[in-house]
Amino acid sequence: QVQLVESGGGLVQAGGSLRLSCAASGFMSSINSMGWYRQAPGKQRELVAAITRGSITNYGDSVKGRFTISRENAKNTLYLQMNSLKPEDTAVYYCNAEAIKTSYWGKGTLVTVFS
Repeated sequence: QVQLVESGGGLVQAGGSLRLSCAASGFMSSINSMGWYRQAPGKQRELVAAITRGSITNYGDSVKGRFTISRENAKNTLYLQMNSLKPEDTAVYYCNAEAIKTSYWGKGTLVTVFS
């Protein structure tokens, strides 16, 4: 089992920045990749960014060049640095961890961007 706890969400003005954190615990050796997803009201959950065990990253088209995913293995922590935020970035952001046969999810942290 793996537990994921997100933090760092909040209210920010358009153009501002936030950094999300995801503290992971449990059987981390089973995890192949981790990532951030988001879900806005009335929309499907979508990939924001992901990073593999080998540090290969992948970003959703809407956040490329603005968001950066990183991980600190010694602390079992995943980060998402979000810059140049836009109102359309408003969503609940979820931390995700992928094992071979199982997906783990945090409960989410709300990011609200106002103009």
